[in-house]
This record gives sequence, C-alpha cells and structure tokens, in this order.
Amino acid sequence: MSDATHRFTPDLSTSTGGIKSPNPFWLASAPPANSGAQIQRAFEAGWGGAVWKTLGAPIQNVSSRFGGHTIRGVHGAGFTNIELITDRPLEVNLREIAETKRLFPKNPIIVSLMVETEAEWREIIKKSIDAGADGLELNFGCPHGMCERGMGSAVGQEPKINERITSWAVKYSTVPVLVKLTPNVSDIVPHGLAAKRGGAHGVSLINTIKSIISVDIDRFVPEPRVGNLSSNGGYCGSAVKPIALHMVAALAREKDFGLPISGIGGVSNWRDAVEFILLGSSTVQVCTEVMLRGYGVVEDMIDGLEEYMRTHGFRTIPEMVGKAVPPFQEWATSTSTTRPSRGSTPTSASAASCAWPRATTARTSASIRRNIRASRASTRASASAATSARSCAPSPAASRWRRSTTASRPRPGTSS
Repeated sequence: MSDATHRFTPDLSTSTGGIKSPNPFWLASAPPANSGAQIQRAFEAGWGGAVWKTLGAPIQNVSSRFGGHTIRGVHGAGFTNIELITDRPLEVNLREIAETKRLFPKNPIIVSLMVETEAEWREIIKKSIDAGADGLELNFGCPHGMCERGMGSAVGQEPKINERITSWAVKYSTVPVLVKLTPNVSDIVPHGLAAKRGGAHGVSLINTIKSIISVDIDRFVPEPRVGNLSSNGGYCGSAVKPIALHMVAALAREKDFGLPISGIGGVSNWRDAVEFILLGSSTVQVCTEVMLRGYGVVEDMIDGLEEYMRTHGFRTIPEMVGKAVPPFQEWATSTSTTRPSRGSTPTSASAASCAWPRATTARTSASIRRNIRASRASTRASASAATSARSCAPSPAASRWRRSTTASRPRPGTSS
C-alpha cells in the first residue's frame, strides 16, 4: 500500500437506525451515563454518543451492587452488577438531557426506557423526545430486579411481548427506536426478528448475562453481598465479548433481519470495536471499561480505529460494517450430501445454504461411531501390547537370579 494511501484521514461518522454520530463509540446505558455532568464529560473526551441510563418508575438501588471476577491474576476480567435503572427523579433527568443536548448538539443522546403499560410508554416517550432525545433504546435486556416485575429480560425473552411493546414505542415515537436484546436466550435470532416485526429501526446487543459472580466462602453468601443477602446479577466486561460477537454475527447474517446493530459486550479497546464492526455493528457501546479506566479510554479507541482504517484502506465506517459476516457459518445439520474437497472454496449456493461445514445427521452420526470404534480398538491394542510387554519382561527377582548365576559360571578356558 502506498504512502499516499496511508496519509488519508478516515471518516468515522456513522449511523445506527437513522441516529447519526460523529464516531461509532457510544456510552452504554449504565452508571457512567447516569447524569448530564457525566455525559458532558464523556462528550468532551471524544465519545460520539451516549445512551442515557434507563428512565422509568422510581426505584431504590442497594449497596454493594458491583463485583469483579479475577482470572489468573487479571482483576476485572469479568464484572457484575445488581444495579437497577436510574434512582434519580424523572424530571431531573429530563432537565439534564435538555441541557446536555444544548451544549453538544452534534452528539446523539439516546434515552433508554423501561416502563410497564402502554399509557406509561406513551407518556415517557413524549417527555424524552420533548427533552431532546435523538433516539430511544427500549430496555428489554436487564436480567435482574426489573424482570421480576414483567419488564427487562422478561420482555426480551418473549418474542410476542417484545413485538407488541416495540410496536407501541414506534407508534408514539417521532425519533428512531432501538431495541436492546437480552443474551439470556438459546437463540437470539427470533428475538431480533420480533423487534423488526414491531417496527424497530435497529437493535442493540448484548445486555448483561444472568449470573452469580462468586461466593463469600466465610460468610456463605453469594457476591455482591447486601447485608447477609444476595441475588443473581448481570455479567459483563471483557469476558463476555465472545458471546456478544456470536449473537451480533448471528443477527447480521440472518437474511430476514437486515436492521442496523449497535454492538455491546466486552469492548475495551479499538481492536474489540473493529471486531464488532466487521461482524455487523455500525456503532459500539461501552460501559465496564469506562468504569474501570475512565472516559479517556475513548482517545486510544479513536486513534486505533483510524490507524486500522488507514492501513486496511477503509475510508468510511460503512465500508467496514459486516465485512467478516459472509465467511461466518453456523454449525447445524442439513439434508445436503455435498461437501467441498479439502482446500476448495465453497460455491455461493453451498455457502448460502450452509452446506458446509454442515453434514447430514446420519453421516455425522456414522462418522462419530467410526471414530469411537477406531479409538476403542486403538486403546485395546495399546493395552494388549502393554500387557504382552509386561508378561515377557523378567521379574526383578528373575533378573537378580540371572545376574548371580552368570557371575558364578566359569569363564571359557578357566577351571572351576
């Protein structure tokens, strides 16, 4: 690649579901996006957009509500929380949204929402848009605290309810609507399709994973501990990235889906962001890394993304979005009996139908049975050989007897 190619300045501007942003880095709806002062600091540091911490009916958060997972000495490799939606008054949040939008008109503010009835959705959507929201994110993903009241992941796990509430929001909104999906399902695709049927302009995923981070083995209480009680929380941070990447890619490759995606889950540096973009995300959202290292982490993310785009010849974000999706195939059974030869490239038809690496159930089962039989035969042969070797080998006593008798024999040409 020529030096001239390396010198161009990539255009980081992007759009997710019609929400335009100066760069693809957004704060996720979380503690770092809980107030106007925080989001203003984030925009000053270089963040492209922010999803305001979820608004809804007043709640009471508890303490302690955070916990970390250490893997071989790496602290914070995984993170958990039992935090609920904002505990600040709705009117205070709305006033700060308006003020932040006035100060940063080019940075999108997406307001996360979670309420119960259609009337409540209509009311809070109107208030959020009047305050200056550039978009809405419907929180159908929170795995604790709110789902027990029929909200959060309780909605995200039921496609029909997802579709119905999404349709309410789209009906009452004059700005784009994103649906935040829960990872606490066996297959993300039906839930993304439900959001599409409801009229969503895009989706964001993943929310946190239902989990218990650890156990206090002296007090016999799971962490994080509130007095002498605890509960499951939402797992996040770098450790969840592989799960998030798979779910993003699963939707991006689904031919009936086709909605823009805002990727979330374990983004801690520019390379993580690039991976999400290549698998179909037009923006990425970050929470845990900001909590661990501060708003300034976005500077390295922006610099790294720009350099990557220069060295790979990408002038815009849309050129990157989904670049790694076509090679991605899900493992599954198929009625196809064709299989490409070793080292060959599958045809477009076989790739589209996922004829490889799929195989028929019968063929797969037969192959497994052959491998098991071969393995057992090999094991038996090895065991038999070992037994034979042991039976032919002299015992220690026999070896000692042979050495003693050999030493007592006369040498040739000598007399006894």
